[in-house]
Amino acid sequence: MENTINEQTTTQVMTPAQFLEHYQGHRRLTRKIIEAFPEKEFFNYSIGGMRPFSEMAKELLAIAVPGLTEIVSGKTGEFDENRDYGNTKAEFLKKWDQDTEQINKLWKQLSIERFQEHVKLFGQYEGSVLSNIQYFVDNEIHHRGQGYVYLRALDIEPPFFYDRS
Repeated sequence: MENTINEQTTTQVMTPAQFLEHYQGHRRLTRKIIEAFPEKEFFNYSIGGMRPFSEMAKELLAIAVPGLTEIVSGKTGEFDENRDYGNTKAEFLKKWDQDTEQINKLWKQLSIERFQEHVKLFGQYEGSVLSNIQYFVDNEIHHRGQGYVYLRALDIEPPFFYDRS
């Protein structure tokens, strides 16, 4: 019998280590976007009713490590995107870097079998571990796109979208 896309097989498209590198590549690129913002505009610039990029970064920080911590520990936490990460871009970047290392540590605690487990993150977002982590990445890409719009509107050349080094 020929395999179809819906059949479960032992073949995988990406290993957990490759997925982590993919995720961290997106985080490296988002970090470059944060760096590209002038200090004042990072906290205050807005277009069309969108939030300043610092507020979007707060959301990303509120999802990544807290979400992975919840997945690894099994203890439900509260989603809180209003945490204080400081009043300077340097403080946000420091937190970003700390969280990047924490993601690496938490990732090592995830077995491949866990990716298919059903979870309910922050007491409200249901899906597999894999689908939730894919959401973390998708949400970051979405907000980073908004950051690109802001930087272009500020006449700042953003980093290339494919440069995840």
